[in-house]
Amino acid sequence: MSPGVASRLVVVRHASTAWSEEGRHTGRTDVPLDDRGWAAAAELGTRLADFDVIKVFTSPLSRALETCRIAGFGELAEVTDDLLEWDYGDYEGLTTPQIWESRAHWELFADGCPNGESAADVGARVDLFLDRVATAPDGNGDLLCFAHGHMLRVLTARWVRLWPEEGRRFLLNAGHLGILGYERETRVVTAWNT
Repeated sequence: MSPGVASRLVVVRHASTAWSEEGRHTGRTDVPLDDRGWAAAAELGTRLADFDVIKVFTSPLSRALETCRIAGFGELAEVTDDLLEWDYGDYEGLTTPQIWESRAHWELFADGCPNGESAADVGARVDLFLDRVATAPDGNGDLLCFAHGHMLRVLTARWVRLWPEEGRRFLLNAGHLGILGYERETRVVTAWNT
């Protein structure tokens, strides 16, 4: 990796876990990759090989760290709590239908989580991260960011200067990536959920 300012931010959602396959809200619980996740992380390494990587960041949770390592970027990665998944508080480990049993019509991005985070909370954390890794349209490389589904959706909304709640519009499957970049001086999403 060479020093410099990045022109693109490549966001990578960790590969699958037993909880992600079950649709359980997996915030701070440290659930490891499942067998499918290990295979998908290896494939990510092949897909990411063509990027001109100047810096790598990862969440400290094992599912993101393992994905980063298996993809071939573990030794380059800077671990940061800024990339932790949404804190689901009382809803940790539950599926949305289970939550609806006690709170009909609950929606994560609108309602947040009791004893956890709101979209605004995640947005504030994401803004600090984006300020720290400032990119530029005339940069000379790519940043890789290994993290989690809902957090990366908020990060993408903030990248394109939307409210954190608008992250609901950016579905990102396990083991998939998105590319955030520029069209001239305007921040854009150049590829998504690939």
